[in-house]
Amino acid sequence: MGKKTRDAVIEEGIRSAATRMVDQDRIWSQYSNDKVDIGERLAAVIRTLSAALLLTKKLRALSIGSSNEPQFRVLETAFRGGLYLFDIDQKALDKVNERIRRQSTGHVATIQGDYKQAFFDSGHTEAFFKGPLKRKKVDLITLHHSLYYCREEEWSSLFENIYRSLLARRGAIHAVMMAAESNNPMTTTWLYNYFAGKYFGVRSDQSLLTLKKQLEQLRLFKDARIMLAPSRVEFSVDDFSKFMEVIWMILLYPDVHCYNDEQIEEIVTFVYEHFWSSREPLLQIQHHLVLYRGIDFKGLL
Repeated sequence: MGKKTRDAVIEEGIRSAATRMVDQDRIWSQYSNDKVDIGERLAAVIRTLSAALLLTKKLRALSIGSSNEPQFRVLETAFRGGLYLFDIDQKALDKVNERIRRQSTGHVATIQGDYKQAFFDSGHTEAFFKGPLKRKKVDLITLHHSLYYCREEEWSSLFENIYRSLLARRGAIHAVMMAAESNNPMTTTWLYNYFAGKYFGVRSDQSLLTLKKQLEQLRLFKDARIMLAPSRVEFSVDDFSKFMEVIWMILLYPDVHCYNDEQIEEIVTFVYEHFWSSREPLLQIQHHLVLYRGIDFKGLL
């Protein structure tokens, strides 16, 4: 089979816009070091919790927006007292349920729902504590790339509700998302700001750095330790359709922004010319935020 023409490759990229988010996330997980990066930071948080809590205590965790991430394997082994995987995508949870049955991990439970409905209201959050959590608080709450789907001005109330109603007296919250600003056109942040700005007049205003400053001003978190650190992730795959599937995920299509056919073709052509033709990797600068509660030493991140 001969080498594909430029037009044929671009047509493949256009068709890739129809893929599901769960498949896009799977490709990102498989061909980037994002999950390795998150796993390393997550291990540091778990080490801190282990140092702060009794060795005999069976730890419990809640993953909000868990999808079918490979962190399941890390969390499953460390949180034997109960691991709760919460996600809006039932198909992603079905994959996890199959693994739970196959590997006899009965301490893991999946919960289908929209976290904006479950945790933005204090009453709903309390009902989640009394229902799925069976009135037992968790030692760790993770928000790994799940804050993109709500507005930044809603984050404080989300953190207040889960901190007050779900997190144990000694525990941690770990959030991860891409940086809001970048001047590097090879980064996910630049791509989002460029195309969402061009077509919809918006830029990324979702900054964990801003959230850190906001939480530090709230009385509820006056005794908490809030830490933030950057990291660098690279994504590369030898298949243009798969490369574009991740681009659609980054550009929040179609869950947030619905680009028209002409805009989709322009995006695909841009990616082909600036990344694919020279085989440049897609970069992501992302921030990790960890909030430690009831721990009297600095802790790791």
